[in-house]
Amino acid sequence: MEKDTTITILGMPGVGKSTVGRLAAERLGIEFLDGDLLIREGEGRSHGEILREIGREAFLDLECRYVLGVGGEACVYAPGGSVVYRWAAIEHLRRLGPVVVLRLGLEELTERIGDLRARGVVLREGQTLADLYEERMPLYERAATVFVDASGGSAEAVADRLLAAIGC
Repeated sequence: MEKDTTITILGMPGVGKSTVGRLAAERLGIEFLDGDLLIREGEGRSHGEILREIGREAFLDLECRYVLGVGGEACVYAPGGSVVYRWAAIEHLRRLGPVVVLRLGLEELTERIGDLRARGVVLREGQTLADLYEERMPLYERAATVFVDASGGSAEAVADRLLAAIGC
């Protein structure tokens, strides 16, 4: 792995991006960046608060600006799952290194997730998890350079699969 490679982990809310990302970064001895946390710290408020204040489209633009600021050092980066709505962000991440999508079926995802809005998930009015899954999965498929099955097993097992998939 190059000294400045960024390994990006994408996927639906609740798929394990942050947990798996932290484990992968620890095993590689590099930094882990949580995109949601970067926004929360940078803006001084939660995703839910930001969404209520500025709305969905402005939030997506804000998230994209944070993504475009990532790079230049080796890290594992887990941006928010809504990053796929801004292709400029995906193109930037693909220039930095592998873009790994963690795949998980809707049924297992539903078991893992609580209240989507309480998690600060970017939703349209009336949108359900099933709607979001149907909308985002093709975008993740388009964005990915690598796919990793996140079903069954532990986060450690998923991190092992991720590292094997990118040749580390």
